[in-house]
Amino acid sequence: MCPLGLVPKIFLFNESGLTPEQRSQRQLNRGRVPEITRYLIENRDDYVFSAITASIDGDAEFIPNPGDDLTGTLRVQMKTSKIIINDGQHRRAAIEAALEKAPELADETIAVVLFFDRGLERCQQMFADLNRYAVRPSRSLSLLFDHRDELAVVSKLLLTRLPSIAELVEFERTSLSPRSKALFTLSAFYTATEALLVDFELESPDERDNAAAGFWSAVAKQMPHWDDVRCGAMTSGALRDTYINSHSVALHALGRVGNSLLKLTKKKTLEDPLPRLTSIDWRRSADIWDGRAVIAGRMQKTHQSVTLTANVIKSHLGLPLSADEQSLEDAFRRHAHAA
Repeated sequence: MCPLGLVPKIFLFNESGLTPEQRSQRQLNRGRVPEITRYLIENRDDYVFSAITASIDGDAEFIPNPGDDLTGTLRVQMKTSKIIINDGQHRRAAIEAALEKAPELADETIAVVLFFDRGLERCQQMFADLNRYAVRPSRSLSLLFDHRDELAVVSKLLLTRLPSIAELVEFERTSLSPRSKALFTLSAFYTATEALLVDFELESPDERDNAAAGFWSAVAKQMPHWDDVRCGAMTSGALRDTYINSHSVALHALGRVGNSLLKLTKKKTLEDPLPRLTSIDWRRSADIWDGRAVIAGRMQKTHQSVTLTANVIKSHLGLPLSADEQSLEDAFRRHAHAA
């Protein structure tokens, strides 16, 4: 275990100017450091860091304790030795930055695994081996297990209150297989709920949650195809092949529409305008989605496609477009007319 205050002093990471084949590590991505630093500072009482792995380039000696060969003291000649990081350079940089803002973290400790340096080739192989089987969890699974992200907590709470929607949500994977019963991923529902609640505040979290639950419940009532999948009358794959309201771009767009409704009505229930959703032609082949949610026959999920899809829904419900939405709509129409 090494005190955080010693990490920047002991562990070296300075390979600037070296070619890729001369380095024993990937280049430091400084864009990742502020996020890790913020995580450490904001969760100083319960943060979790994996061990730093480093190699000792220099003289070192392990002196066993009397009667116990497995424990003892590692003596390193620090004047002439270097301890080079094999895995953990971003943690090191974040720790250094965090200590500048919160010096009291210096007495915290982090686990360290040390190897003797056997040359550049061995260090490069260690990096390859350490990262060989590292698999980043899906965004949906990360959200499922995340109890720090308030919106993730809200999204999961909403799904416990909306079992008819929860049955259609894939909680672990970020992509859906053709045979999956799910229509949406937890990640997609999270993003749509974020769009629903952005810049909208009620008097209490309970009112916020009730407003969000009321909106999604009202939307689900206008989507009979969702019920068809839930009861087994239609497969999710067949629905997704035919209709856009079973894709994340439409769910996200509905979240944007709901945000406008919440701000305009200030109501906790949104039953009045939403029945008009049933009269929208949700087929992928419908002309209204061409160039918006569907481009060259394929579903698209970009900021522009979400906004243009939301514009259609808003117009159908008689809701005004924002200045940015109107500007994008005008540009879309000019392009379509020119084509």
